Amino acid sequence: MSKILIRGAKVLGGEPQDVLIDGETIAATARQGEIDWSGQNLSAEGAEVVEAAGKVLLPGLVDLHTHLREPGREDSETVLTGTRAAASGGYTAVFAMANTFPVADTAGVVEQVYRLGQEHGYCDVQPIGAVTVGLEGKKLAELGAMHESAAGVTVFSDDGKCVDDAVIMRRALEYVKAFGGVVAQHAQEPRLTEGAQMNEGVVSAELGLGGWPAVAEESIIARDVLLAEHVGSRVHICHLSTAGSVEIVRWAKSRGIDVTAEVTPHHLLLTDEMVRTYNPVYKVNPPLRTERDVLALREALADGTIDIVATDHAPHPHEDKDCEWAAAAMGMVGLETALSVVHETMVATGLLDWAGVADRMSFKPAQIGQAKGHGRPVSAGEPANLTLVDTAYRGQVDPEGFASRSRNTPYEGRELPGRVTHTWLRGKATLVDGKLT
Repeated sequence: MSKILIRGAKVLGGEPQDVLIDGETIAATARQGEIDWSGQNLSAEGAEVVEAAGKVLLPGLVDLHTHLREPGREDSETVLTGTRAAASGGYTAVFAMANTFPVADTAGVVEQVYRLGQEHGYCDVQPIGAVTVGLEGKKLAELGAMHESAAGVTVFSDDGKCVDDAVIMRRALEYVKAFGGVVAQHAQEPRLTEGAQMNEGVVSAELGLGGWPAVAEESIIARDVLLAEHVGSRVHICHLSTAGSVEIVRWAKSRGIDVTAEVTPHHLLLTDEMVRTYNPVYKVNPPLRTERDVLALREALADGTIDIVATDHAPHPHEDKDCEWAAAAMGMVGLETALSVVHETMVATGLLDWAGVADRMSFKPAQIGQAKGHGRPVSAGEPANLTLVDTAYRGQVDPEGFASRSRNTPYEGRELPGRVTHTWLRGKATLVDGKLT
């Protein structure tokens, strides 16, 4: 591969620098002087030059929670279309959830997903293995075999369903401890959410829709952090959504319990007031919560109680959303808008700087998921997994331009800041000037 010189980018939002990529690696970086580079003179000879003045250069983003749907629901998404969407959003690695058809509960299925990711090449795909056979919550899946497979699975989740049996959850935590894995829990007590359609509160009462109480999430989180402490294992909380959940995780961390948590972009921005439109695009699991919850989630992400942003990218075909609310599928696409939503809710509000964004959207998710070569510093000798962001851009979201196969975004027509212009995976451009290569 040829050399690439990224000229004048603000690395992690800091002072302008030049970054030289040679093959798969960052060869050198140097701050720009008024006339010439200070320190090492980075030569553009033989290099493709990317003029990046005013733009922010980040390590490639890592999503710990993506639904790629393949195998089985290729009408919603495929590994190819999903990874193209990821590259468009600045991601160089995604973790693919296990609720496929067949379920990713065996070495064979996770290896299939892993190899599809390798074939398409728009970003690295790390499969997440199911905790239980068929996501049924009754019997542990082949955790060891999936870890020992070519896919090297380290994260396990029944996402879409909760591992509600405490004995099964304890056994899973004990099992993954043996090889340093982590169980990612979809915290939803099923008995408390039967028939639930939206957040339980004032809006659900006024609309007459079945309420989804905050305690259904909080009770599972409380149980699981105590189980993790008892076993001495790692637990990760998927799509945390309530102020009460924040307090439980904060308490658990203060005790030294090995717990991490994620928040989705939509839970940082949208509230249950959106459901008054009865537009099924706002139907999601867990549901959109109150303004108080949204503000608590933002503060928790800023202070580190919530470790990362994860998209929970959940594509659905048009017919699964273009219907009455009660019959609609739950979920939203998010890979192509995540960074803009974080820009709007966290950077523009002063809660995070761009170094903080890199931490929450690249460094820490890569660390939690053990994504080798990702979430690394933008410095010499590191893999050239990078994303370049035009932070001055502001424009309306148009799902017709999405790379994803699905269009179920809650932001259609909404003006959001920032635009990913370039993404590099190990030095190879997957996105150039906002267009997939």
